[in-house]
Amino acid sequence: MTILAVDFGSTFTKGALLADDGTVLGTASTPTTGTQGRGDILDGYRALRGALDVPDDATVRACSSAGGGLRLAVVGYERTVTAQAGHRVGLSAGAKVVHVAAGELTTADVAGIRASRPDMILLVGGTDGGNGNVLLHNAGRLAKGAIGGHGAHAVPVVVAGNIDARDEAAAVLATTGRPTVLADNVLPQIGVIAPESARAAIRDAFLRHVIGGKGLSRDPAFAEMVEAATPDVVLRGVEVLASVTDGGDVLVVDIGGATTDVYSCLTPEGEDAGLRKDVVAPLWHARTVEGDLGMRWNAEHVVEAAVAEHLLDTVADPEALTAYATRVHERPGSLPVDDVERGLDLELARLAALVAVRRHARPAQPTESPRPLANVTALVGSGGVLRHTDAAGRDHVLGAVLSDHAGGWKVPRAARATVDTAYLLFAAGLLADDPAELPLAQRVATQIP
Repeated sequence: MTILAVDFGSTFTKGALLADDGTVLGTASTPTTGTQGRGDILDGYRALRGALDVPDDATVRACSSAGGGLRLAVVGYERTVTAQAGHRVGLSAGAKVVHVAAGELTTADVAGIRASRPDMILLVGGTDGGNGNVLLHNAGRLAKGAIGGHGAHAVPVVVAGNIDARDEAAAVLATTGRPTVLADNVLPQIGVIAPESARAAIRDAFLRHVIGGKGLSRDPAFAEMVEAATPDVVLRGVEVLASVTDGGDVLVVDIGGATTDVYSCLTPEGEDAGLRKDVVAPLWHARTVEGDLGMRWNAEHVVEAAVAEHLLDTVADPEALTAYATRVHERPGSLPVDDVERGLDLELARLAALVAVRRHARPAQPTESPRPLANVTALVGSGGVLRHTDAAGRDHVLGAVLSDHAGGWKVPRAARATVDTAYLLFAAGLLADDPAELPLAQRVATQIP
């Protein structure tokens, strides 16, 4: 059996051809088609198959972030508790959280959700057995609100709040035919966050109601092929990598053209492992998305963030970097043309990585502790800027993260830095979804340098 793992990205479609024992036979990428009016997304997929000489009988496993990925709005009971829990769960499920609302929704609140153009809404609120009035009120507002259309064409809602009020909330949503998926409460009791059920429900709603509606292909084979949103799959891949990493935690920094994503799989110790009743417990397998830190579409914002973090004084020529960031921000399809621009590109990547990891490590609330990253033994870089540079360039970016003692977080004590040069984390994550294929997923993960 040969397996073709495919990631339909917004810019490139990537593929990894795997043997039946998980050995990587080849990898390739091709520009993603089907976006911005450029044909059908399966045109690029067919080109990818040709580049890898994929057998006709190969099993295909695919994920997608094309067409903007999964845009999620979170509606909760209280911003610092259930809304924050929903936000974290949404990120872990591979979504880009575009709006967070808390409390009883008003007409203006519904308009704000509509303006954020979500693909899906995560409705949370209350602990199990607690007050269900806010959850029911918000279900009513969402049922009547014209968010993404009406009836079966409306934006789907995942209900993951107070379990005692969940069925009634679903019934309210059903009165207008809004698609609804039910999950267990993301915050069953204060201080306890339970993401898995909601994460699975978000994936289910993404596959049934979102992926086929982005207009990327007229062929139903595309929607049938895709199994999950790419960031959700990558987090699974990071979990697999952590399972084959001896005695340590894993941190992944993915520097993209529009965002910089940070993933971590941690094993808490001491006070971090205890349960606190006054805050939402952190997710120890987590992802954060920095939507203002990108190598192209948000290059100028990388410089702005570096100024706020007092990092620009570590740049040899701040004026040249600022001018370069402006140029690539205006022309996001541009690539470095000489050694000078390649050096500036690596400086942008270094700053994006530093700011993104600082934000990932910092507590979400003032009452929380920083994310404990001191036991990270593997720092893995991803993204085109790292895959297409040399060892010195990779060390310039990732070495800066490992030596960032001024960032207010405990840097890893003994970590090795590497780059997922063949982009295998997503392939490991796709295979890990099937328990029978977990050994294959682990075999793929061990081939990351």
